Amino acid sequence: MSKNAIALITLALLLFAAGCTTVTGDDTTAGDDATLLVYSGAGLKKPMIEIGEVFADKYGIGVEYTFAGSGTLITQMELSRKGDAFIPGGTPDYRIAQDKGLVGDPGYAAYHVPVIAVCKGNPKNITSVDDFTRPGLKIALGGANTTAIGRAGDKLFRAHGIFDAVEANVILRAPTINEVVVAMNMGTADAALITLDMVNPETMDTIALAQEDSLTLIVPIGATTFTGQPDATRQFVEFVTSDEGKAIFVNHGFPAYPDPAYEGVEP
Repeated sequence: MSKNAIALITLALLLFAAGCTTVTGDDTTAGDDATLLVYSGAGLKKPMIEIGEVFADKYGIGVEYTFAGSGTLITQMELSRKGDAFIPGGTPDYRIAQDKGLVGDPGYAAYHVPVIAVCKGNPKNITSVDDFTRPGLKIALGGANTTAIGRAGDKLFRAHGIFDAVEANVILRAPTINEVVVAMNMGTADAALITLDMVNPETMDTIALAQEDSLTLIVPIGATTFTGQPDATRQFVEFVTSDEGKAIFVNHGFPAYPDPAYEGVEP
């Protein structure tokens, strides 16, 4: 094997490990048979870490997460056929996994509400996604093949007939929404599509999408079809979608499902 090949394999393993987070409760001393592996969208990291801690303390079952873009997670599930639950940023990605036979029927926890993020003070005077076509603007977006918001954004741009013009201004197509947030925090992008829970009010202002352009997504969670711990996994899914689990999402800026304000949004 060549040195280049070894280096690439090593890098891939490091990247995979970097996305893994293990959460155990203070009193949890369980072995591997009492630890769940959950594939979670990177944009859900903050509430899911807290949910894992509360769940582990309450039930004595540890939770190990792999955080990444949904497209990456689906590929990992396909290749490994290991793991217990999947929670992406929206139902479109869950349906992809479901169509591949990787997951069962979902429950629903919260809403992911996309907004236009602009630099603090909105120096470019951006008022809508149609302004994303303005020559010279620097736009940051999630990857269409890896993030739910990237896919939804592209659908919106095509509906407005501006996809090519927007793409000409894109300086970043990130594998997760987190990198888009970093670009906005650093001021390397003028505008982006991110979700409300990811907004940093110190560096960004927000512009709501027009009602007819609403890209609001419902956050689903369900067990994998190959979990070896169906009872513990069901318990975890039920906890995430319980009032207690939803309250944790709310504390991190996500509206809980269902919410009358989003009654027109369907899974």
